[in-house]
Amino acid sequence: MAVENGEWIIHGVSVDNPKCIKSADELIEYVNKVGFLPLFKNEIDDFSVEERTQAKYWWSGNEENDPWEWRRVIAKSKKIAYGKFFDKKAGFVSLGWFPTFANIRRDGYDFDALWEDGLAKQRQKKIMDLFSDEKERFSFEIKRDAGFGKGGEKNFEGTLNSLQMMTYLVPVDFRQRRNKNGELYGWAIAMYCPPEQIWGYDFIASSYKEKPHVSREKIFEHLKKLHPDASDKAIRKIIG
Repeated sequence: MAVENGEWIIHGVSVDNPKCIKSADELIEYVNKVGFLPLFKNEIDDFSVEERTQAKYWWSGNEENDPWEWRRVIAKSKKIAYGKFFDKKAGFVSLGWFPTFANIRRDGYDFDALWEDGLAKQRQKKIMDLFSDEKERFSFEIKRDAGFGKGGEKNFEGTLNSLQMMTYLVPVDFRQRRNKNGELYGWAIAMYCPPEQIWGYDFIASSYKEKPHVSREKIFEHLKKLHPDASDKAIRKIIG
């Protein structure tokens, strides 16, 4: 996605292109095939949802064919992981690869251990403490209850993105709020929880037995095989 003459431009493909993905189910199938995929165009050519979907359907609001709406469908399905996993930008990771990403992003640390060793920030701790009751939370609830906003902690979006990059939090749905009468209103808002609440601690930590640099090399080699023309620099940026 790029801005050209003041307009957002999606670099999509035609429906008759063999690589065109036409539904959320097809996207899940493709991510499971390639392992992981950013949402938008990046430094690696042909490595995004954007470049494999029809541009005309983006932000149409039609769940059937709008890739932006597929985020909600896929996050809710829990068949693959969605979040800000690629240079703090959105994308998808298959369950087959998620523990490998968790190992390199966390460097083998659960969040509590990260905090105890002085490697986590206070504002990250305030957010993670909210999930001790194992409930999903709206992003606006996280911001409020963790003390961000006027007179409180700063950089809420950046902190939330960093926790996604480190795989400590993932979006699990996008829902509208309800007013006092129980009626839905406004835009759908992301809901978050730790991935351990979805897929279990043993699964998420299943690659901890491996040195993080070994996991990193696995992802690097996998991407290099899929995109041999990509530069090492671009691949390392994607890996994080």
